[in-house]
Amino acid sequence: MNRARIDVHHHVVPPQYRELFAAHGMKAGGRSIPDWSAEDAARFMDTIGVETAIMSVSTPGTEPVEPARRPILARQLNEFCADVVRSDPERFGFWATLTLPDVDSAIAEATYSLDELHADGVVVLANSEGTYLGDRRFDPLMAELDRRNAVIFVHPSTLPGDEVPGIGAYLADFLLDTSRTAISMVLNGTLDRYPNLRVILSHAGGFIPFAAERIATCVAMERPDISPESVLEGLRKFYFDTALSASRSALPALLAFAQPDHIVFGSDYPYAPAEIAARFTRNLDNYEGVEHAAVNRDNALKLLPRLSVGAAR
Repeated sequence: MNRARIDVHHHVVPPQYRELFAAHGMKAGGRSIPDWSAEDAARFMDTIGVETAIMSVSTPGTEPVEPARRPILARQLNEFCADVVRSDPERFGFWATLTLPDVDSAIAEATYSLDELHADGVVVLANSEGTYLGDRRFDPLMAELDRRNAVIFVHPSTLPGDEVPGIGAYLADFLLDTSRTAISMVLNGTLDRYPNLRVILSHAGGFIPFAAERIATCVAMERPDISPESVLEGLRKFYFDTALSASRSALPALLAFAQPDHIVFGSDYPYAPAEIAARFTRNLDNYEGVEHAAVNRDNALKLLPRLSVGAAR
């Protein structure tokens, strides 16, 4: 298989993270933490034609440890990822883990990771201890990332409040969490104030493509100062990955809503086991309405310029 894809949604499980989960008996959004190694990841990438995977630590990020230890954990996770990239920079990149809701610490770690570790961008949770990304308290971080023309990869987390017994957060809550943070960023003007940000929403943006018209018109009913068109325009500024979302029911909504150059490939490996990630990849490959070269590679190259060197095929 020709290796051409760039996978923007590929999770890494550093040893420190696995030890943390084991020590606290934790799960990630209702799922047990999977195994990961660079060797296993590369083998899986070959099976679905991924040339480069951009690694990210999944939910709950640094939140399980006490606030004073979060900068230490974030640094350990980012140093691990940087070591993997240094060993094979054509096959791996990474989104740096931050420490929200502590904004000052998050700025410090973003600065170190982007400048010293050469991260490809940052990963943030859709909500950090109940605060969504459109909240103005996060503006100093957004301003710094905007100054750097940074890419932000948004991964959902557990919704504020109690989980529903028997229904893991990854089944439906993740989609709502992503949708909530996208709406909050649009209604609070985050992407208007910081137009240089490139924000990728996981899992095809949750419910956004399917429900965008409803969201826009309902907002206008409550906020006469905001037009439905402006809400739709704001929501279309996001990028959307295809992780666990390439299906005959989901792709039509995504393709109808998103800008064609704002759709990028994602696998969600290894939280999506290899056979599941491969199934959704086949769905994407077999769907005739997709601009496959753009989704698989070209759109991501615009976000990840370092991969453009020698990109011509």
